Amino acid sequence: MTPPVVERNAIPSEAKLPTIRGEFNIRIFHEAETGHDHVALTLGDMSGPDPVLVRLHSECLTGDAFGSTRCDCGPQLQAAMDAVVERGYGCILYLRQEGRGIGLHAKIQAYHLQDQGADTLDANLMLGLPGDGRDYKIAASMLEALGIPSIELLSNNPDKAEQLIEYGIEVASRTQLVVGVGRQNRFYLETKVDRMGHTIDANDLSEDRLDPEE
Repeated sequence: MTPPVVERNAIPSEAKLPTIRGEFNIRIFHEAETGHDHVALTLGDMSGPDPVLVRLHSECLTGDAFGSTRCDCGPQLQAAMDAVVERGYGCILYLRQEGRGIGLHAKIQAYHLQDQGADTLDANLMLGLPGDGRDYKIAASMLEALGIPSIELLSNNPDKAEQLIEYGIEVASRTQLVVGVGRQNRFYLETKVDRMGHTIDANDLSEDRLDPEE
């Protein structure tokens, strides 16, 4: 597997990143094929014998930056950071694959179609785009470069685990991450379960489990 480019010149693209959730290390990987710069956010010593807690998080400007409640992306990112801090070591790969790989412009077009009644899968398909166009080869390359051969994957999406395994990463286990469920995104999450194969317990989407602030 061709390793991603870590540095563009003599200065490493790596630094400490203090956050409100703890002090992480941030490292940038450049993907020549797409021109995207992806982020590895790590904490602690990941060289032990146990699988490393890893979250693959695809960029979501609306959820991560603006706090949109149409999806659960923002709460998932925050919960993943908290989980890594609680564990004492781990890694979050922030991948520049906006809108499940269709890009920001098309994603907002898909939102427009969702406003007219389409679900999150059909909206993409109506645009002539894949329901999920993401490829995790770059994530596998990043994990290899970080020296992480075995992981505990924090995800509801089995496709992430299947792709990583195909690319040579040992996925020792996959742990669900169900947070930020509200009335605005319950249909979105139900569609992921019913039509896209995501694994979320039905009880986690029940009326009494909804976030009262959403």
